[in-house]
Amino acid sequence: QLVESGGGLVQAGGSCRLSCAASGGSFSAYTLGWFRQAPGKEREFVAAMGWAGGNTYYADSVKGRFTISRDNAQDALYLLMNNLKPEDTAVYYCAAKYSIVRVTDPAQYGSWGQGTQVTVSS
Repeated sequence: QLVESGGGLVQAGGSCRLSCAASGGSFSAYTLGWFRQAPGKEREFVAAMGWAGGNTYYADSVKGRFTISRDNAQDALYLLMNNLKPEDTAVYYCAAKYSIVRVTDPAQYGSWGQGTQVTVSS
């Protein structure tokens, strides 16, 4: 089970860090990803990282502003979001999958958290 935390209300241009913890198991061997879903929109890929941390992937819309990281010893995943924009407003989800292929496809992920709301005010 994955549990996200760290969301909230942030002003445009501000920063926020999301965390995702594994409950009841370890996800150190998994590829981990962040997705988001805004009202009325489909869930979209934000960022992903391979199990060893050497491979990272970002959506073009967040590249240069968001940073994904993980601490396998703590079974934790993070998403540092800088220079936030109102269009970043969404529920953010962490997810886990076995392989490193097709990391942008939400259908490839078997485990999901419940999501945490991030609202960016203009």
